[in-house]
Amino acid sequence: MRISPGQTIGILGGGQLGRMMALAAKEMGYRIAVLEPSLDSPACQVADVEVKSAYDDQNGALKLKEHCDVLTYEFENIDANTASFLEKELYLPQGSQLLYTTQHRLREKRAIERAGVSVAPYYGVESLEDVKEGLKQLGCPAVLKTCQGGYDGKGQVVIHKEVDGKDAFRSLSETGASSFVLEAWIPFEKEISVIVTRSTTGEVATFPVGENIHVNNILHQTIVPARIPKEIEQKSEEMAIQIAKHLELVGTLAVEMFVLENGDIYVNELAPRPHNSGHYTIEACETSQFAQHIRAIAGLPLGSTTLFKPVVMTNILGQHVQSVQQQYDRFIKVGHVHFYGKKEAKYGRKMGHWTVLAPTLKEAIERTEEVWADVNDSE
Repeated sequence: MRISPGQTIGILGGGQLGRMMALAAKEMGYRIAVLEPSLDSPACQVADVEVKSAYDDQNGALKLKEHCDVLTYEFENIDANTASFLEKELYLPQGSQLLYTTQHRLREKRAIERAGVSVAPYYGVESLEDVKEGLKQLGCPAVLKTCQGGYDGKGQVVIHKEVDGKDAFRSLSETGASSFVLEAWIPFEKEISVIVTRSTTGEVATFPVGENIHVNNILHQTIVPARIPKEIEQKSEEMAIQIAKHLELVGTLAVEMFVLENGDIYVNELAPRPHNSGHYTIEACETSQFAQHIRAIAGLPLGSTTLFKPVVMTNILGQHVQSVQQQYDRFIKVGHVHFYGKKEAKYGRKMGHWTVLAPTLKEAIERTEEVWADVNDSE
């Protein structure tokens, strides 16, 4: 089905990804309806229609149906029953199966393996005995993660010694989780991500590989082009396309990967939506990840993903907001500042991002570091 400009795109979720998706769609001439439990969310601030409803409220979904011609989502943590209902009631080209797969770490890892792509060695866990057996097989250190929920380092515990397995299992069980995955510790050299998009017509495109730097388990910067050999770049793009085709992806998928010193690549996680590490595409690529996503679900031809210039994208967290605002002229003189319209700046909360382009990657990094050095890392 082709969705033409003038029709309405419904977005499930009112966060910053929905906001940037909506802005890209509105530039193309679409109207936007957003379903979100809270009023005046980042996405709702730029929408034509705001439906205040819980994500799992079927009445809210039916109300949204009155306003939109196609539905997409900005996050994957939607329960299976709700996703199935939405797929039946609205045109959801991404489908519910991809959500079902990616919202559960064990299902996701098994799907990646079926696609013929490597993941880090792992062991499924439902009991303390499973933890003990998994540690015997995988060794230490290892990482115990909840199968559902968890982001930016939440929902996981590093186990340095086998005797610590009991405490790790207990602490994660206290969150209410009942299924877990134990992963071998990967001594990676770099973390990278590939944003891949596949349209309703089967057309596939990838964006330039991003090199990701995390601080306290939260993405701090994405550097593009990634400082990796050409063969690693090509291999990682091929892996992302392989996964996208196997999953019969429609829309955008972020594939996060670990690159080892010997050149091996393991897929770490999937995110079936535009991704933080793809924000650089707004200024640095001919087509942004958000515009590409809209093209894909609307049945339009995909756009070029050509990189204009080397770029560094830096996240602005709650503790950075005051410093960035005080030095706002310096930031916008060398780059592009995006604030998401969130009301409260909490520590560790993603409030915006800053993108710096330059003729060379060395210059982009130097310009970023020179200004960012004066940012106070405090609330």
